[in-house]
Amino acid sequence: RKILQKKRIEKLLIVEQDGTLCGLVTVKDLLMKQRFPHATLDLHGRLRVAAAIGATDDVLDRVAGLVDAGVDVLVLDSAHGHSTGVLDAVKNVKKGYGSIPLIAGNVATADGTRDLIDRGADVVKVGIGAGASCTTRVIAGIGVPQLTAILDSIDVAKKSGISVVSDGGVRYSGDIAKAIAAGADNVMLGSLLAGLDESPGESILREGRQYKSFRGMGSMGPMSEGSADRYFQAGEKSIKLVPEGVEGMVPYRGSVRSNLYQLIGGLRASMGYCGSHNIQEMQNKTQFIRITSSASIESHPHDMQILKESPNYQVKNRLKD
Repeated sequence: RKILQKKRIEKLLIVEQDGTLCGLVTVKDLLMKQRFPHATLDLHGRLRVAAAIGATDDVLDRVAGLVDAGVDVLVLDSAHGHSTGVLDAVKNVKKGYGSIPLIAGNVATADGTRDLIDRGADVVKVGIGAGASCTTRVIAGIGVPQLTAILDSIDVAKKSGISVVSDGGVRYSGDIAKAIAAGADNVMLGSLLAGLDESPGESILREGRQYKSFRGMGSMGPMSEGSADRYFQAGEKSIKLVPEGVEGMVPYRGSVRSNLYQLIGGLRASMGYCGSHNIQEMQNKTQFIRITSSASIESHPHDMQILKESPNYQVKNRLKD
């Protein structure tokens, strides 16, 4: 940067000792590096990209195109990851493209986790019915409480050295802490990020408050537009689709930077309470206890009228007591 400023130039060529051009640095590159120092980049300085695929007849053709485009990670995504179609797809993808990391799911049991690992999955995605817009548990009667699903899956995954992603059920930073403490290596967020400036949802003003539209993959809109195969309903007409989600709106939350700061801060606070210096210590030290519905109510602010919400706690997030 000092060279660019001193010479008053915007680009700097990088060459080998023999004069071979090997790179180009611009002022924009330096600014982006300074602004996002923790960005996940590949060897060429590009942002790493994951792409979702389904258990479709043309899955290998899709994977071939994605690999040619330089994808870093594949995500075989299905509402029912413990099905013959998904298991076969995982096996075939790993057989043909074993060098590309493959995340597969979703499952909610130890058996489902074990079968995905046996077929070659590098990472298992856990969670059925826990999403904010998901209705699978009441429409299909299928699902497992998210924390239970994580604990059951972790027992199998850790024995094989496989990572687990917790997908769904996060309303507060404390839910992230619980998922990590239970053994998950990562968490996926949907509704919690849907109200941010950077999200694609439509802005809505209602009763003096600002919201953004939100819908899940199992909602009627996305299913009509192409996600029906995730629920094994590909090719069905709109009137024949059976959605497993609803469409609605979530409170506007501001920028992703400020919100991630609060989420990470909540996780750090949880680690402090558990006396943990790192994630591994947290997973080893944390103890879980079963609580009642009365204790759940007690866990939230109570016996008062909230006049000013905190940046990491919104009343609209709460379930009705």
